[in-house]
Amino acid sequence: MSPIPTTPIRWPAEAIREAVAPALPGFTVEVLPSIDSSNTELMRRFRAAGAAGPTAAVPVLLVAEQQTAGRGRMGRSWQSRAGDSLTFSLGMPLQPADWSGLSLAVGISIAESLEPGLPGQAGQPHIRLKWPNDLWLIDARSERKLAGILVETASWGDQRYVVIGVGLNVRPLALADAAPAAMPPAALQDLLPGMDVAQALQLVAAPLVQAVQAFGLFGFAPFQARFAARDALAGRAVRLSDGTEGVAHGVGENGALLVHTPAGMQEITSSEVSVRPVAAALPTRPC
Repeated sequence: MSPIPTTPIRWPAEAIREAVAPALPGFTVEVLPSIDSSNTELMRRFRAAGAAGPTAAVPVLLVAEQQTAGRGRMGRSWQSRAGDSLTFSLGMPLQPADWSGLSLAVGISIAESLEPGLPGQAGQPHIRLKWPNDLWLIDARSERKLAGILVETASWGDQRYVVIGVGLNVRPLALADAAPAAMPPAALQDLLPGMDVAQALQLVAAPLVQAVQAFGLFGFAPFQARFAARDALAGRAVRLSDGTEGVAHGVGENGALLVHTPAGMQEITSSEVSVRPVAAALPTRPC
């Protein structure tokens, strides 16, 4: 792995709080040096507060410099060490009419914050979104996972609370630390040299809160075209976890993946999706 930082990370906690609090009263930012999982911690806090009696759900951005038991979708682990990865969870009350597509809206916000314009020069690294919860960094030679998103919800009485966990690789993983014969995961510094975890948080935090609030009001439909502009699977052969194969055709207004199969067009809302190996395709890493 990259060398452990010798100086404390200067997190822009107060600047983020000041940017977000006017639109989200009570919003706070916390930074912990180490924790098992920032998502797990916010879920513990919400349930403990509810058990103690009627309480308003507290909006908070919890940053973990290191996670010892980080979790991804389908129970996958996400390990991190201070300075190598940006790992945080956003917890806030949310009551959308339909939760479908929230992870896509989160991915759109993060991708646009890190890379405001779509790539203009072929072959240069750029960020794409892999349904339903990953960000990929793609260049002329490879496509590798850059970030993952985990959305969890909880309720207590009539309160609904969402916890959105983000794990973003910032510094490149040393080849010696990668799995044998595996391509190292992507890192934000591959796209933005010199970027560190604090700067990355400054870029993504406030726009992410705004995107989640917009999703709560309007659902996924306003995000559909923005997702299409970065859709990593569009036109690709895909295989679902049940073995069904087809070609991805973007997403619907509800965020469902549209897959053209021998049985016709199907809307996929929960199946795990993997890109089917094709001889002419770029080399891929499992996601």
